[in-house]
Amino acid sequence: MASYHKPESNTIQELKDIANKLRIHSIRSTQVSKSGHPTSCSSMAEIMSVLFFHTMRYKVSVPKDPSNDRFVLSKGHAAPILYAAWAEAGLFPTSELLNLRKLDSDLEGHPTPRLNFVDVGTGSLGQGVSVAAGMAYVGKNYDKANYRVYTLVGDGESAEGSIWEALNFASYYGLDNLCVIVDVNRLGQTQATSLAHNMELYRTRLEAFGFNALVVDGHDVEELVKAFHEAQNTRGRPTAILAKTFKGKNFPDIEDADNWHGKALGDRAEGVVRHLTSLLKNPGPLALHPQKPLAEDAPSVNITGIKLSAPPNYKIGEMIATRVAYGTGLAKIAANNDRVIALDGDMKSSTFSEKIKTVDPTRYIECFIAEQNLVGVGIGATCRDRTVAFVSTFATFLTRAFDQIRMGAISQTNLNFCGSHGGVSIGEDGPSQMGLEDLAMFRSIPGSTVFYPSDAVSTERAVELAANTKGICFIRTSRPNTPVIYKNDAVFAVGKANVIRSSPKDQALIVAAAVTLTEATLAADQLAKVGINVRIVDPFTIKPIDAATIIKNAREVNGRIVTVEDHYPEGGLGDAVLAAVAAERDIVVKKLAIPVVPRSGPSAVLIDLYGIGARGIVAAVNEILKL
Repeated sequence: MASYHKPESNTIQELKDIANKLRIHSIRSTQVSKSGHPTSCSSMAEIMSVLFFHTMRYKVSVPKDPSNDRFVLSKGHAAPILYAAWAEAGLFPTSELLNLRKLDSDLEGHPTPRLNFVDVGTGSLGQGVSVAAGMAYVGKNYDKANYRVYTLVGDGESAEGSIWEALNFASYYGLDNLCVIVDVNRLGQTQATSLAHNMELYRTRLEAFGFNALVVDGHDVEELVKAFHEAQNTRGRPTAILAKTFKGKNFPDIEDADNWHGKALGDRAEGVVRHLTSLLKNPGPLALHPQKPLAEDAPSVNITGIKLSAPPNYKIGEMIATRVAYGTGLAKIAANNDRVIALDGDMKSSTFSEKIKTVDPTRYIECFIAEQNLVGVGIGATCRDRTVAFVSTFATFLTRAFDQIRMGAISQTNLNFCGSHGGVSIGEDGPSQMGLEDLAMFRSIPGSTVFYPSDAVSTERAVELAANTKGICFIRTSRPNTPVIYKNDAVFAVGKANVIRSSPKDQALIVAAAVTLTEATLAADQLAKVGINVRIVDPFTIKPIDAATIIKNAREVNGRIVTVEDHYPEGGLGDAVLAAVAAERDIVVKKLAIPVVPRSGPSAVLIDLYGIGARGIVAAVNEILKL
């Protein structure tokens, strides 16, 4: 380990002064906004002072330079002190801190990437360590750069299981470029945290998870400087700095007191500010400069214009599961761009994400059965546009990570998801394994794109399109084999549906995808035998839905639409079509979907039993034609 040199006494004093200046800024900004968390800011003031003005290496003028050290504020409610640190570092005038929480200010109540110094949105607790671990994994294994990743966690949020999923991941992969700081200030929102100030128990738990665990006085800047030095020089495992602190530190009559969480100090504020000002030895401009020597060694990355390395190669009518084609498409784009990576939750042989390993085994990240961390790591991996990441597991298991997914959208993340085993068509495994809510979940995410490819050709193209589409993308794949219906040179686009079957005599429009598209084709054949012609549309994307194509074709068949989906009725394909035609006159929509919690059974039997097979479609068409 590199030898530790104790900072000069004037450096120690200035770091103390900076901590108290950050406290003053936090009080004043929350006073103006009449809301916020000044006591939560105060407990971490020395940590922020040492990190931003002694330890971290970054360009103040370019906060997201790829070679900068990273900082993730997991306890996002302490945003005022994060803003204060960047202002004191010189990124923007400290006077702007008084715009905290104003409608026209990006200094929001919790951090979001509307700010150029914030990588991810935080505030939904328990997610910062996963994101930081994703950043650290990329830094260590792909960028192979010297930047380090720091994340500050509240002791209250350490009750979240996702924190421990992330700690396990970081230890397993030996992320020695990651430092997790736990602000152990003892108090939660309504009472003491479960471990209070039992620092030895914290140490024991972190060591059991494979961390280099250091217990420090979180208000002693010299102890913090030394601990961060040790973290920087620890090899083979991540470090956790367990900082014993006090909520409202240096706030007279408020320090370590109950009932001050999430409150501006009100009429106490000026007295506290006077006390903090009296503690300053150098109230003037900073002598310390936050700019540290930076190893500009993060490589240049190009993640634009990603293409399949070869076009789809299938035969019309060939039976291929879309989940298999997903793996093929993933491997093809990985072959064309070395920044395409895959993450999975021990389902790689079912989702077929493992196919990327045939191109480069190092670009597959096993996250094990810990879906919240799986998603968080994916978010971290895509920060600063370092990778194009695809997160895969059973569609139904992604529901466990809905909070991480929605925070990914708030974080302006470009992250791709593949949910396999959608619907009752998976068969005998039963309802716990059936994705029946996934379309609704991903449609609800702001700015998301939801792909539901129906065959192998369209699946490969969905993978290619997702890799180049901003925001959260979701690709739904199916377990059963389905026939190839498109030519290998077919062109696909986001928001563009395809008419699969049509004639001038069509009397109804069926909108279906994947397994139900196959059933719709069978139903159309049966209906044709009795003189009823129907048109079939494959939507390709459920969000955005191709409203123009649906409306045009519906009008050509007298406004009669039947939607068929292997999904619950709420929020899926049927509701997307209903929304598309809501303002149109004389269009009737009948939805076929899974109406109840299904049972186990053979795929074909379940599809028929729950009314989304050919028999149910024929009945629905006959019924809607009577309207």
